[in-house]
Amino acid sequence: MATGSEPSAPITAVPGKIDLVITGGRVIDPANDIDGVMDVAIADGKIAAVGPNIHAPGAETIDATGAIVTPGLIDTHAHIFEHVSGDFGLNADLVGVRSGVTTLVDQGGASALTIEGFRQFIANQSTSRVLSFISAYLAGGLLGHRYVDLYGPTGINVDAVVKAARENADMVRGIKAHAEPGGYSRWGLESLKLAKQAGRELGLPVYVHLGTLWPEKDGATVDAAQILNEVVPLLDEGDILAHPFTRYPSGIVAPDGSIHPLVYEALERGVVMDVGRGAHFSFENAKAVVGAGLLPYTIGADLHGYNIRSADGGRWYKGMFTETDIVADEEDASPFATPFGLHHAMSELMAVGVSLHDVIKMTTSNAAKLLRLEDEIGALSPGMDADVSIFTVVPGEWHLVDANGVEQVAKELLRSDMAIRKGTPIAVDSPILPAFAKAA
Repeated sequence: MATGSEPSAPITAVPGKIDLVITGGRVIDPANDIDGVMDVAIADGKIAAVGPNIHAPGAETIDATGAIVTPGLIDTHAHIFEHVSGDFGLNADLVGVRSGVTTLVDQGGASALTIEGFRQFIANQSTSRVLSFISAYLAGGLLGHRYVDLYGPTGINVDAVVKAARENADMVRGIKAHAEPGGYSRWGLESLKLAKQAGRELGLPVYVHLGTLWPEKDGATVDAAQILNEVVPLLDEGDILAHPFTRYPSGIVAPDGSIHPLVYEALERGVVMDVGRGAHFSFENAKAVVGAGLLPYTIGADLHGYNIRSADGGRWYKGMFTETDIVADEEDASPFATPFGLHHAMSELMAVGVSLHDVIKMTTSNAAKLLRLEDEIGALSPGMDADVSIFTVVPGEWHLVDANGVEQVAKELLRSDMAIRKGTPIAVDSPILPAFAKAA
């Protein structure tokens, strides 16, 4: 692997007309084993070349000196079925390109009944690349899964899921399901078993939500460890355990800080973990998992309208549903006042000991492999769409706060500067990002 800049680096000649050159940045592209100060040339919306001192007379330039240049970041857990899923769904481009992220995976918003609407009104209307893990449930993510009775086995039609996924195979990359105490107290894991049936028929992975989402039925107490005892044997290589750092019961970390033993077995079989930051993230549990030598494969931000405060309704979701909504004071409500985005979730992992290179790998090449799109995204390979993210590592003493209100001091924070989507530069100006997390 190349590291750092070469003092007498040769000039890289690129044949043909070049439209744009990103110059002087530290290019980190794990898929191509690149880590060094070099230039990225773009022509006709495609990556043309990566190398030192690219010579391209007449091309536009972006000076990335002092910044990190990566393949376009991929957020593997978004909720962007705007309007249809109520105030749960956010605008795709606010979460995506205008936050410095080029590809979004909507997790369970669209169902077999609504996937065509999702394509027409979200995917086709967005500058960001939009993909889907289709909901196992016919209801999809209406109001963010607020009404538990819609998410039992009677709300699943395997044939409908299979048909919809096949008809939208370019966009549907997996299936979203749940394995948490509220649903388990009602139906055991019957819903997950049906999701797995569809996944196996399609050859697609299933993304499994861990951590309490709904209250247990009639006050029943569910043994959280038992859920994982039953979940892990159902999973196949490529399936995803979501929210491994969750602060809620039924995650992979026991109350005593130990890791559920079957998790090791699952990971050895090729099951992977996605952070799914959202309202779930716990620094204590993240340290336990990372300290045990277990790394998530991907980092989904899990940003949605219930973990931000919104002026239209002022609803503020704390991670699981209760009998009543949690409402923010009107004076505290603002259009968007979320404390995180994908770059922030990456910074949190770095704060507990994960390297910069690893968090970039999780949000580029690993994410592309999870989506089975490694020949199309997640790398700066010549001929691929020119999806690029540019961000800065800002040193300091940053006080990060998790979903429990626990503080962690970070020595570095990632600040998003720019996205480039199919060769077009896009400013990072999303109002969902806190001011320190985007370029001035």
